[in-house]
Amino acid sequence: MDIDLQNKKIELIQWLSTLNDESIIEKIMKLRETEKTDWWKEISKEEKKSIDKGIQDADSGKLRSHSEAKKLYEKWL
Repeated sequence: MDIDLQNKKIELIQWLSTLNDESIIEKIMKLRETEKTDWWKEISKEEKKSIDKGIQDADSGKLRSHSEAKKLYEKWL
């Protein structure tokens, strides 16, 4: 992470910790809510297809138990 960005974050945290004006705090909270991004909009088409396929598989009963999956992938864990 960029050191300048990190410093700005620290400066904001310090400023916010001393802030007593409730109206500014409410404005910041509203800004935070509007800035939340929908992760679905941020992922690639391939990732979306993979998730959709996983949901379809689950809906059709094509599932493996945790213990089966663990055995299958234990060499990579």
